[in-house]
Amino acid sequence: MSPRGVATPDVRERLFAAAERVVERDGPGALTSRAVTTEAGCAKGLLHTHFAGLDAFVAELCLDRFARAAAQARALARLTGQGTVAGNLDSVVLALLDAAGPALSGLAMSRAASAQRIREALEGGAPGFTAIEEAITAYLAAEQRLGRVAETVDPGAAALAVVGAAHHLLMTGGPGTPDPQPAMTRLVAMLVAGQESPLRPDRKDAP
Repeated sequence: MSPRGVATPDVRERLFAAAERVVERDGPGALTSRAVTTEAGCAKGLLHTHFAGLDAFVAELCLDRFARAAAQARALARLTGQGTVAGNLDSVVLALLDAAGPALSGLAMSRAASAQRIREALEGGAPGFTAIEEAITAYLAAEQRLGRVAETVDPGAAALAVVGAAHHLLMTGGPGTPDPQPAMTRLVAMLVAGQESPLRPDRKDAP
């Protein structure tokens, strides 16, 4: 345990990771400031030194994880033309579900002050589901231009389906509910089934 007055490296991430472990293991009701700092192995007052209370901590945790998922979605642009469309989308879905798992999302929604902070931050431009949807839309459109997604596919609608389904599963899931990843994998496979095609010979980028 870090003694009082000694700096703790990467304290935010250390506390965030500890909170995720507590919620996953013991459920949202077990999350307290003391439970987090005990799990993190640091001084009991450390959380309140860096955050304006537990509600602010929960909000910052969720926003941090949303930002991670959004960054993963933006990284899709670098995968255009590589691997498979379904596989690339699956990586983003996995990042989203891992970064904002059902238990964590449920925790935020059960705390009115945390939920309000999250809404205000997202409305103010913090990366969240909208940023993820926009990144997936841009990626599918880029793959469509390469001929790897059929021209009949609406990239925006497909992105909305992926993000909307993930949002639903996150908001309705929790400890004891089925793992949402298999359902999302099936959805992604359905959306791209029969839509990926080899480069058409009439395209200038075809071999």
